Amino acid sequence: MNLDPGSLIAGLVVSGVGFVFFSYGRKMGRAPHVITGIIMMVFPYVVPSVLAMFVIGALLCGLLYMATRAGY
Repeated sequence: MNLDPGSLIAGLVVSGVGFVFFSYGRKMGRAPHVITGIIMMVFPYVVPSVLAMFVIGALLCGLLYMATRAGY
């Protein structure tokens, strides 16, 4: 984990979105949201680049959107 300010803020933003997905998924019983939320809360600890964090977060949100549209 990188401790520069940009990385910390990016990790906080991505993990915050993951926490919202996780909370919503638990409340509504939606497994894709829970799984995506857990992944988004954990992966910023192992990704050193701010750009990579946002790209991976956007990809996960896109996959969640496609899974939701497909009926999961």
